[in-house]
Amino acid sequence: MTTKVHFTILDGLRGVAACMVVIFHLFEANSISPFTQIINHGYLAVDFFFLLSGFVIGYAYDDRWKKLTIAGFFRKRLQRLQPMVVMGMFIGAVFFYFQASNLWPGIAIVPSWKVIIVMIIGFFMIPIPPSMDIRGWSETYPLNGPAWSLFYEYVVNIFYGLFVRRFSKFWLSVLVLVSGIALIHFSVTNHSGDLIGGWSLEPEQLRIGFTRVMYPFFAGLLLYRTSTLVFIKNAFFGCSLLLIILLSIPRIGGTLHVWENGLYESLTIVFLFPFIVFLGAGGSIQNKRTLQFCQWIGNISYPLYITHYPLIYWYTAWVHDHKVSNLQSFGMGIIVFFIAITIAFVALKWYDQPVRKWLQTRNVSQVQPDN
Repeated sequence: MTTKVHFTILDGLRGVAACMVVIFHLFEANSISPFTQIINHGYLAVDFFFLLSGFVIGYAYDDRWKKLTIAGFFRKRLQRLQPMVVMGMFIGAVFFYFQASNLWPGIAIVPSWKVIIVMIIGFFMIPIPPSMDIRGWSETYPLNGPAWSLFYEYVVNIFYGLFVRRFSKFWLSVLVLVSGIALIHFSVTNHSGDLIGGWSLEPEQLRIGFTRVMYPFFAGLLLYRTSTLVFIKNAFFGCSLLLIILLSIPRIGGTLHVWENGLYESLTIVFLFPFIVFLGAGGSIQNKRTLQFCQWIGNISYPLYITHYPLIYWYTAWVHDHKVSNLQSFGMGIIVFFIAITIAFVALKWYDQPVRKWLQTRNVSQVQPDN
């Protein structure tokens, strides 16, 4: 298999989206309700990740199946994703008891053996039942909540590897159309008027999770298979600005017309996110510093996303216990943000990259040609 060139702008956009998730979660600690949340739609960055993933999976693997086995595909995805899943769970366990507070009073009495068991189960991406919830938020991964999205990432990767990779453009379009209709319908009819959710094993949460992943992932795959890329000058800056605006727009519709917000979110995912990816994939970078920034922020994007939330748990507990205002917590929020960036960078350089390199080397050494 020949090495393919990365879509560097898409890497950079993934990094921008990861930073927006962290900022969203920081502001969420001070939010009274979803209607007052700053960076109101920041959680939609997860749906943007799914779309990017579908596009990149198609680019990386669609033309390799004559030489690639199902087992080989799954192994490559595990090598890419699983090391940081393990690190995220480990960091979650390390920070767990520091999060004891009035918000989560039960943390202080959770036995250490139970935390270790939940951590080990999380290493293997096995969702835990409500009976093993050690925090009280009904999360499938209570040590590191955002890991729920990796669970669905694995699910659609399995769908792709076993079935959808064989779909013609027509049948893939049908799948995307049905998934898009389901997404819009749920968004408009959902009583909360948003797409927040997917992190527990409750039936409604499972529905949200599958609704959120099916359209964007396979729409990204369809976009790769059908689009003719067009050169866009300075695409990174324009795409980043558009993405930031879409994730930052205040809540739409208020309490009386929550369906308007759902419509905004679903149409953003269905039309505007693919448009951003299309522009980014066709763009080029002529400035060396912009290229370096895209590479850097793209490299830390996944480590940042999968390791930041244990810090958010602690920060949220601190805000809750000290009853601080947005302005009072602003300085601490900046500190937490840069600590999260630092942890992500250290995890990337001294753990993720070396482990993945070792796994790839070990895999190559085991696959020797027959004499």
